[in-house]
Amino acid sequence: MHLVMTNSQKSSISDSTIRLSQDQVCPLSGDDSMLDTIRAVQQEPEWAAFAAIDWADQQHTWTLVPAGSSLPQRGKVENTPEALHLWATALSVQFGGRPIAVCLEQCRGLLIYALSKYAHLVLFPVHPTTAARYRQTFSPSGAKDDPRDADSLLDLLLHHRDHFPRWQPDTVTNRHLQRLVEQRRLMVHEKTRQSNRLTACLKTFFPQILQWFDDITAPVVADLLKRWPTLEQLQHSHPGTLKKFFLQHNSRSEKRIQARLNAIYQAVSSTHDEAVLESESIAALGFLRLLKTLGENIEILDHRIQQLVATHPDAPIFASLPGAGPATIPRLIVAFGSRRERWTSAYEMQCYSGIAPVKEASGRHEWIHFRRSCPKFLRQTFHEYAFLSTNQSPWAQAYYRHQREKGIAHPAAVRSLAYKWIRIIFRCWKDSQPYDEARYAAAQQKRNSPLAALGIDTKEVAGFQKPALKKSCSKRLTE
Repeated sequence: MHLVMTNSQKSSISDSTIRLSQDQVCPLSGDDSMLDTIRAVQQEPEWAAFAAIDWADQQHTWTLVPAGSSLPQRGKVENTPEALHLWATALSVQFGGRPIAVCLEQCRGLLIYALSKYAHLVLFPVHPTTAARYRQTFSPSGAKDDPRDADSLLDLLLHHRDHFPRWQPDTVTNRHLQRLVEQRRLMVHEKTRQSNRLTACLKTFFPQILQWFDDITAPVVADLLKRWPTLEQLQHSHPGTLKKFFLQHNSRSEKRIQARLNAIYQAVSSTHDEAVLESESIAALGFLRLLKTLGENIEILDHRIQQLVATHPDAPIFASLPGAGPATIPRLIVAFGSRRERWTSAYEMQCYSGIAPVKEASGRHEWIHFRRSCPKFLRQTFHEYAFLSTNQSPWAQAYYRHQREKGIAHPAAVRSLAYKWIRIIFRCWKDSQPYDEARYAAAQQKRNSPLAALGIDTKEVAGFQKPALKKSCSKRLTE
């Protein structure tokens, strides 16, 4: 560790988009309703010192000011667990283990995970955009360096920490689940990417494969290309050999096998260029191996995720939601977390997740637009669930169709539906009660909600009242 010490210095049906609350407005960089909560709940301990760390890949720059002093101490620390441990231990010895407020420009990563294990360090993560804009306030020219960035973070901590909540991690189970579902999504994206590359590769030298098989990532495709890398080699095989091959790969339909055999012997090679045939066949086999590995890893993640969900206390709440399945339930659990005191209203969650729009006003002009600054994975979770719910929830289907009939684009219509779902799920989550579709539909009718006018009705099934689309509405939606 290298230390240098010096002394210097927060909708209605008729709306074309999601309605903004009349008494709550989404600001550009935060939510005022959350700030009041932070100030009220967050009580200040007696700080021993205030520190700020400018994060870097190799070496961090830090600035520290003892409480009651105006003379800062500065230094650098290597970005290794050993160096960070020595730095944190030295601060504990210097200030007798008393609490030290530490501001750092990140919410996840090695630095915050490494420092969170020290009880005397109270972390205040700051979004990088917030830190950059605050620095520009006093340096409009754009001039910057690591010590100046650390000083800017320290100034932000000293004068505006009431605007930032302390880092309070969720339970181990929820954080474990969060990392698993995020890694699963990354692997699903990567699998899609490699599948697209495989498709492009097959179109170059063996396009018939795309017509013969519905799933090009299936083991039968990989085994076929290993044994017969080109169409010419495949056509030289005896029909009995090919039939036996398909039977070994669980293709039992004689009609389909014969159709494939006919297509194989009638096919025409897209090229006879040996350079293209050999190079692309090798690449195709490589993509298939990658896809197999990714598929196996996704299965491992799914198995572990389901183990955690099975024992999670909030799982019954999210499992009761219409359209929520094995992939969606854990993501919704992670979205809300276990700390119910974190959110005081559904509106806070709507803003934080990026589902609620942003209202900007200047003078007599105001405009409402899509919220871009938000956790993208969280917004994707609510967006995907809202659309899935239209398959099993009559009122959600009716609401989505109504939005589309008004000319609203698919993303905006789904976002508007997600806005409503967050309010419903938030109430269930706060009360630790599962969702009841019939109860919600009855409440809509009792309040004469516009949703009831869209065609939501109830019908008796096995002695229970269940919501359903009215016959006239159902017929109109399917036309």
